[in-house]
Amino acid sequence: MLFREGVRKEFPVGSAANLRVHHLIVQADGSVMASFDDGLVGLRQGKAQRMTMKNGLPCDAVYSFIEDKRKSWWLLTECGIVELPDSELQRWWANPEAVVQKKLYDALDGARPAAYGIRSADVSPDGRVWFATGFVVQTVDPASLAQAVLPASTYIDAVIVDRKELAAIDNLQLAPHPRDLQINYTSPTFTIPQKVKFRYRLDGSDHEWHDAGTRRQAFYTDLPPGKYSFRVIASNSDGVWNESGAKLDFSVAPAYYQTNWFRALCGALFLVLLWAGYQFRVRQLRHQFDMTLEARVSERTRIARELHDTLLQSFHGLLLRFQTVFELLPDRPMEAKEKLGSAVEQAAAAITEGRDAVQGLRDSTIQGNDLAAAISTLGEGFAADAGNHRPAALRVSVEGESRNLHPILRDEVYKIAAEALRNAFRHSQARQIEVEIRYDPEQFRLRVRDDGKGIDPAILSSQGSEGHYGLPGMRERANLIGGTLAVWSEVDAGTEVELRVPASAAYARAARNSWFSRTAKA
Repeated sequence: MLFREGVRKEFPVGSAANLRVHHLIVQADGSVMASFDDGLVGLRQGKAQRMTMKNGLPCDAVYSFIEDKRKSWWLLTECGIVELPDSELQRWWANPEAVVQKKLYDALDGARPAAYGIRSADVSPDGRVWFATGFVVQTVDPASLAQAVLPASTYIDAVIVDRKELAAIDNLQLAPHPRDLQINYTSPTFTIPQKVKFRYRLDGSDHEWHDAGTRRQAFYTDLPPGKYSFRVIASNSDGVWNESGAKLDFSVAPAYYQTNWFRALCGALFLVLLWAGYQFRVRQLRHQFDMTLEARVSERTRIARELHDTLLQSFHGLLLRFQTVFELLPDRPMEAKEKLGSAVEQAAAAITEGRDAVQGLRDSTIQGNDLAAAISTLGEGFAADAGNHRPAALRVSVEGESRNLHPILRDEVYKIAAEALRNAFRHSQARQIEVEIRYDPEQFRLRVRDDGKGIDPAILSSQGSEGHYGLPGMRERANLIGGTLAVWSEVDAGTEVELRVPASAAYARAARNSWFSRTAKA
């Protein structure tokens, strides 16, 4: 509050608890400044304002203050002595919310603030600023403080890589994969080492400077291979930064799999694998195409074989029956009629058999497993087709214990036997024909022998005569079931056909998982 012209005026400056004034100064322009426990209060032109920590003071409690001869204000505060340029004070006068630039001298600088007792400030004729408390008198010489202060220099001590210390030499080479990298640096200043602050930057990794404060180590982890340049700068106790700083150039060697030649090798290997995959796919498609063509050729061959073994042979038998009927008509019409009816039935069966053979839809030629009985019945049919020719005597023998054959294998064996008997009955002019079926533990064997005129060696060597598929058909069927077929013949000494099939492929129990069992199930 102020008294002017006998009038008392009051100005609010704070709470009732903080109304105690530590120090007060009235300036020539009529403005008043006073120090309180909660800041520096100024009164100018009837307007009061307060400077506290929000305005840049290091602490709120201000005990005493004075202006020196160099137009700087010195404040004795709870945390030390504060130097405040008058320009900053005038800026605060103009804007109560301004943040002022100041400099603090604390215990590291030798200042000893006191929280209680008598506290005052004054300026001696030589320009020194004096502060007195109840325990100590302190002095500050602004002239000596204003002298130029050299910036703090920096120095890199050591480089520690994965807990192994290395000398900080220029162009240092580091091993691949540095897990933990620590760079130690310092500033050889003895003024106030605790106030030296640092900034560092690693060119090649960092995009901006790191404020390290007073810390004297820089840490990096898992640096990739390459060249790096570490720079560190420092500021002295007056906040003057040394922009040149210290510099350390080093590099991290790449591992073998991080080199360009390894990348090129991987790229080449990838191209080779890609080319190999492409070639494999081309071969696969070519194989599928070949398999398709082979399947078509095999199907055509199968149809031709089936037509030869079924339809054509049946019609050939019909031709013989019709010839017999033709010869019986003049003298024995009733017998000719009977033969003709049998021929009609055989023709119907031949048509059905031919259709099933072409479409490949038959279940099994032999519904039962009595192969010997089926061959005997087949031989009787061939003997009946002989007409006026004297038929050969057929004998079927079985050796070993009869065993179940795979249905498809049984059909193929039956057809091989049928072709061999058909040739023997119709072409060999034999008197005796023998069929031997042998069930051995190691193999299944079928043998057909006759005592006829034999086969011309030229026909036998060429695997059959032109336009006939008997011998080639039997060999193809033998190969299909995994067996071997041998044919021996001698002129005027007969012919022998022998089929051998391994037990693993022939017998149902011995080859449950063979191709034949899977085909039969399908």
